[in-house]
Amino acid sequence: MSTLVRGPRGREVGLLVARRLVFAVPVLVVVAVGVFLLAAASPFDPIYQYYGVDVFTATAEDIAATRARLGLDDSVLTQLGRWLAGVASGDLGVSRSFRLPVGQVIAERLPWTLLLVSVALVVAVVLALVAGVLAAWRHGGLFDRVVTGIGHAMEGIPPFVLALVAIAVFSLGLGWLPVAGLTDAGAPATFDQVARHLVLPALVLGVSQTPWLILHVRGSLLGALGQDHVAGARARGLTESTVVLRHALPTALLPFVTLMGTRIPELVTGAVLVETVFSWPGIAEAVVTAALAVDFPMLAALSVLATAAVLVGSLAADVAVVLADPRVVADG
Repeated sequence: MSTLVRGPRGREVGLLVARRLVFAVPVLVVVAVGVFLLAAASPFDPIYQYYGVDVFTATAEDIAATRARLGLDDSVLTQLGRWLAGVASGDLGVSRSFRLPVGQVIAERLPWTLLLVSVALVVAVVLALVAGVLAAWRHGGLFDRVVTGIGHAMEGIPPFVLALVAIAVFSLGLGWLPVAGLTDAGAPATFDQVARHLVLPALVLGVSQTPWLILHVRGSLLGALGQDHVAGARARGLTESTVVLRHALPTALLPFVTLMGTRIPELVTGAVLVETVFSWPGIAEAVVTAALAVDFPMLAALSVLATAAVLVGSLAADVAVVLADPRVVADG
């Protein structure tokens, strides 16, 4: 029986992944082209960001030679074509703002962003499931009213505000955690150092995503508790904890998984803001620096990377739902 079930579902998942991959290619190309066109419309001249204050002492000949070497005088379509040709051969180009290969910049910074986002995601999921389940379980009680009120109040608070409040309370006020950075000044990147500096930004990023998740878990579980199979479980004399955790919660988790996929763009945006506030050496600083320098290759690569993260997150959520619920049809 299990073989008969897994075979068709495996084919459905494979077709779903294939369709999404085919769809992802033109989306990523459109994003890259859009970034190039928007950067070309910027009033800032990249040469000033490239030289910095040295632009005021550089000769006109040096500036002209640099512009020619970087291809700044080429049309945006020429620059875009050159970048796409490089991507096709595995070369993301050279960042004008960092003066390093784009691939090297991303490789050095992406692991720290993935670490921050992964820990924050775990924090958000754990808080949402615990608080949401308890609020629905004690529907109408004090805990439910407090959690619901806080959740609605925090929905409109952006992550950077939470970050500033957290720094003021836990770093400047209580002195429990470091303010910013990956390690203390001059200290090596040991596990203890990174862990201490990770706590505050990960908590802030995780908590910033929690209100929607808690309210969604609470609402889904309340709906599941009113379904017939849950009423049947109660009629059989099962304990309330068994009814909630084994019969109602699995039903409520399916839409929660889908919601996690839709929250990926917010998580990416929140990570950029949190990294900037806490000076976390991830992708965020590269995004800001590249934007200020009108760094075409870096901006395009980072935008494509962020778009790919959103597409992968959405795909992972859909695949999880298809595998968890045999009633769902993987229509792509």
